[in-house]
Amino acid sequence: MITIDDIRDIASGLPGAYEQASYGGQPSWRTKPRGFAWVRDEPEALVVWVGSVEEKLALVGSEPAKFFTTSHYDGYPVLLVRLEGVDRAEAAELIEESFRLRAPKRLVSELDAG
Repeated sequence: MITIDDIRDIASGLPGAYEQASYGGQPSWRTKPRGFAWVRDEPEALVVWVGSVEEKLALVGSEPAKFFTTSHYDGYPVLLVRLEGVDRAEAAELIEESFRLRAPKRLVSELDAG
């Protein structure tokens, strides 16, 4: 199981990333100009972007105890991840993938160079 502190450590370690409160004060992580990860409550979950809606649906379908969605995210490649369903390594992979999809190319290049 991961914690918000684990998520904070992973996301804040990415190039150009910073934390900002959003969605009722819940933590989110952004690069200019957009967000790449956040934590929601009720139920508490990590929220990340994936490559496509099809990828999201495949993940939800294959591991529903770990991944889910809500009607709010219908039609968007946004995946909800149960904190108790993933370990730190898998969370890091999901957060980095989301960062790669949402961050400016120069920051992705920094990540690849480092």
